[in-house]
Amino acid sequence: MGARRTPREVWVQEGLRTLAAGGIDAVRVEVLAKKLGVTKGGFYGYFADRGALLTHMLDAWERACVDDVLERIEHASGDVLEKARLAGQLTFADDGLLEIDLAVRDWARRDAAVAERLRRVDNRRMQLLRDAIGTVCSDPDEVEARSLLAFCMAIGHHFLAADHLGRTSAEVRARASAIILDDGRRARG
Repeated sequence: MGARRTPREVWVQEGLRTLAAGGIDAVRVEVLAKKLGVTKGGFYGYFADRGALLTHMLDAWERACVDDVLERIEHASGDVLEKARLAGQLTFADDGLLEIDLAVRDWARRDAAVAERLRRVDNRRMQLLRDAIGTVCSDPDEVEARSLLAFCMAIGHHFLAADHLGRTSAEVRARASAIILDDGRRARG
């Protein structure tokens, strides 16, 4: 009986973990094989080259951060604004997906094809926000501005090292979210 090959998805997931930890330059076939405790020969049974692996990694990232999130919120209870909040929590929680997302953003700064993929993903995320915020706000310019603020807050707060004057970062983000999603009755007082 022959040796069992390391499944394709294991290579992809290890590639994503390595991307998150060390950036795109750290994603090397030899490095991944060593981390997986296998020879790199099995890699070539699934992928023609490193570029093919990178494409599969981006596919997996997009599925996880958009398709899977949209599917989960579709089956969640609550109104469209609560579902938009849940989408942000699922996408930008500190569970590994956030680190991958940030690493893809860094990678996109140097690779036009990755930048285009990121643009597509972010456009889908922004549309979710537009749809949700559009339920409490009818001005298209304000919907776009609020959507941008919500998205920037979701991504940007991970880079902010400022103190919040006796409040936790989570408390300030919750208040900011209430302001952004204000329908004229919320966030007052």
